[in-house]
Formats: sequence, structure tokens, C-alpha cells
Amino acid sequence: MILQAAERTWNIRFDLEGGTDMKENAWLSYSEEQKAELEALAGRYKKFLDAGKTERECAAEAIRLARAAGYVSLEEVQEAGKKLEPGDKVYACGMKKMLVLFQIGKQPLENGMRILGAHIDSPRLDLKQNPMYEDTEMAYLDTHYYGGVKKYQWVTIPLAIHGVVAKKDGSVVEISIGEKEDDPVVFISDLLIHLAAEQMEKKAKVVIEGENLDILVGSRPIAEKDEDGKTQKDAVKANILAILKEQYGMEEDDFLSAELEIVPAAKARDCGLDRSMIMAYGQDDRVCAYTSLEAQLDVPVQERTTCCLLVDKEEIGSVGATGMRSHFFENTVAELMEYAGDYSELKVRRCLSRSRMLSSDVSAAYDPLFASCFEKRNSAYFGHGLVFNKYTGSRGKGNSNDANAEYIAAIRAMMDRHGVAFQTAELGKIDVGGGGTIAYITALYGMEVIDSGVAVLNMHAPQEVTSKTDVYEAYRGYCAFLQEA
Repeated sequence: MILQAAERTWNIRFDLEGGTDMKENAWLSYSEEQKAELEALAGRYKKFLDAGKTERECAAEAIRLARAAGYVSLEEVQEAGKKLEPGDKVYACGMKKMLVLFQIGKQPLENGMRILGAHIDSPRLDLKQNPMYEDTEMAYLDTHYYGGVKKYQWVTIPLAIHGVVAKKDGSVVEISIGEKEDDPVVFISDLLIHLAAEQMEKKAKVVIEGENLDILVGSRPIAEKDEDGKTQKDAVKANILAILKEQYGMEEDDFLSAELEIVPAAKARDCGLDRSMIMAYGQDDRVCAYTSLEAQLDVPVQERTTCCLLVDKEEIGSVGATGMRSHFFENTVAELMEYAGDYSELKVRRCLSRSRMLSSDVSAAYDPLFASCFEKRNSAYFGHGLVFNKYTGSRGKGNSNDANAEYIAAIRAMMDRHGVAFQTAELGKIDVGGGGTIAYITALYGMEVIDSGVAVLNMHAPQEVTSKTDVYEAYRGYCAFLQEA
């Protein structure tokens, strides 16, 4: 159900220290009913995070929710020989890692769509293809980190193993170890402080080397003897392989065709004594993915087709067959128009160029403990709603989409009409760093697009933090966009 628009009159205060005008914190504007809606949304969001710690799991959970809301796959439409009509709800999944959903609008697709785009991959550790070894009666799995991480943050914390093992016979085994209360966990060791004098002198980027991010998975040797009655060579490794064979039917060679990801073994939790925040792994960018998905599922049929696009590989440049740089999206739009009985190459191009999009990704929340990295007048703040970034990129706007003024004005107007709390921001001071989203890629089609999302503390850390009110306002803003853009 679409949440009610808030009647808001913003109170402006002047921050003498920072010299910035700030709107009133959104928490202060909510009715009791809205607070209940906010908490309900936060609860559903936390369940989504727990169910989807990998891009495959996110896509599967999103499909489950979509089908419960009446969506069917494009393959089912094709098999039924059905022509798509206004109000029809369909989806397509690419390699089980990216997903696009459409609700057919009343106007022809040629007139453009209203698109919410986000990514469902998150920084993590991936197992190498030949990962298992033993050293001094300890069994390890060798990893390769994915995306931008501070390597030292991943040591000494409980970790879980998620993913799939594809075997030569064509079968695929799903693996999840470390999430149930009675599951074992794995971890990466660190040097004890008593011996760490030299380590403590190192720069943060080399305190833990990438090749030392190896997962300790066992220390018990197998009890079986070899043919000569002696303890087997690499007996601890042999024991782990025996466990994997017994529980999952996999051999060591099966690692060659596995996709196994190492993620924090922790559930999404309320954070703060006031329960105002959510702490969880993978909120970049599943917070925008989930709120976009809910908006897509909740908004009724509109004049123009509404779309929710959830993609993979954003953290490594949107490359590969499941990233935004692939042709999955435009190919699927072509299929959609074919099933709607209105396909031509020209009409596909018109559809994409006449579309409007919110490229939804997280923004850096202002952190008073690291104030020197932020510019106060152009930062995102907890409790101040949906964040819009006219441009992202780094330093001289490198690799950014720079949204045009007219589009921003239209966005401002529709947010105000729906009483959505929003703010504008940049990702830190100009010369400090930067970041990007998929906006500059979809902009290649000629569509109007702007970066938007939710402010996050600890971005790319094993545990990230968001404000519940910003999650709530993001959902409300996405609903407003689909209805009015």
C-alpha cells in the first residue's frame, strides 16, 4: 500500500557554526500513523537484507516479492502468446543476478518510461578458483576482494559463506554457511597487539595485505589414515573437503566453477538506543534497491510504463554481462515492445530517450567525527530525507552525470507536492575523493536522469548504517516519482 503524503511545513534554522540553512529534521513532522508505517517499512527492509546478502539472493528475493504482487516473467508471456496491455506486470532476470520489472502504462511505450534504477551488488570477498590450502595444520580459503574495501575492517569478525557451486553434470548447489544460530562461522585472523609494534607503524592500506585476507575454515585433521597407516598429508584440508563432500556433494575441483562470496555473518539490526537507525551489511545499495522495488510494486498503473531496474557489478564499474554497461536493459525493452505489439528499432530508441530516471544509490552521510572531509552546505544529513546529487564523479566531475536544471526543477516540484523530505548533496569535499552510480551510463540513451538515494554512514564497511526516516522518505519519494515524473 502506498503510504500517505505528509503535510509538511518546513521550519528553517540557521547553523551559526557551519553557516548552513537546514530544514527541520523529518522525525519531527511525523504523525503516530506515519511513525508506525516507517517502522513497518524498516522491518520489511531488514528482512530483505537478511534474505539477500549476494546479488543472486537479492534477485531471487525480489522475484519472490514481485510474483506475490502479480508479476509474471516475460518468458511466461511469450509462452502464453499474450499481448501486453496497460496494467500488466512483467519482469525479466539476467543470469540470476540482475532484474528489471515493468508495469505497462496507458500510453505507448514509445512515449518513454519512468525508471527507478539501483544496484544489488556490494563490496565483499570472493573465493579464488583454486582457494583451498593447508599451512601448519590450519585450513584456509584464499580470497580476492570485490569492490572498494578497507581491508583491515574485514579481520576478526564472524563471516559467512554464500553462493553456488556449479558441477560438471549441470547441477547447481546452493551454499549458505554461517547465518543460522547453530551454524559455524569463519574468519580472518589478525596479529595480536602484543607482537604488532611493526604492524602498527604501517599505513592503513597495507596493515592487512590483500593476499592475507584468507579465511580460516578448520584446524581438525581427518582421523582416517593413508594406505601406509600414516596420518594423511594435509589432513586438516582433507577433513574440510570430506565435510564439503558429505554436506554438499562437492569435490575440490568444483571450486573452479563456483561463485562463493564471503560476507559478514550478522543480521540487520536496529541501531541506537532510540532505534532510529538500521545497521546491516550491504545497504550500499540494497537500501535503494528495496525502496525502489517496494515503490514499483505498490504504485498502481500510471499513464507511462513504470520500471524498476536492479543491476549487478556497479562496485567494479558496471561491467560484464550483468552490469549496466551490458545490453540487457535495452534488449529487454525491445522484447517488451514486441510483446506489446509495437516494436521497431526506432521506437525502442524513442522509448529510452524519452524516459525519465532516478539513478538510486547511496550518498555519504555527514559524520561529525570526520568533519574535515565534508563541506557542510553540500552534505547529506541523517533525518533529512531523500538525497539528490546533481552530479557525482570525482574532483572535476570525472565520470559523472550532470543533471540539467529543468529536470531538477521538475523533481523539486513533485517532491514538494507529495510532502517528501529531500536534500541535495555532494560526496565529500571536491579534492578529497568522490564516487559514481549508473546514471552516466543510462544517460547515454539521452534520457533525463539524476542521482538520488539514502545517506549512509560507514559506506563500504562490513556494517553500514542508515536512518529509518531516510529509508521511509526514499520510498515515498520513489512513489511520487513513478506517479508524476
